[in-house]
Amino acid sequence: MIPFFAFPEGVRRIIYTTNAIEALNSKLRRAVRTRGHFPGDDAAMKLLYLVLNKAAEEWKRPPREWSEAKTQFAVIFGERFVIR
Repeated sequence: MIPFFAFPEGVRRIIYTTNAIEALNSKLRRAVRTRGHFPGDDAAMKLLYLVLNKAAEEWKRPPREWSEAKTQFAVIFGERFVIR
């Protein structure tokens, strides 16, 4: 935990993934809850597959804080991190 707090706040926001995981879990729970029940396991798996595909489309956009974090990574790691 201590090394995590050694990074600047902009970098910590990018590293800390709990919000992203919870958002995905929320989407999955919402999809299952609105359907109520399923005729079989395959139907539930198909629904979760479709929800995950839809969520994956949103992941193609970089996080808002990524540009700030890239700058911080370049300062901290020097030649090991190349800004593109």
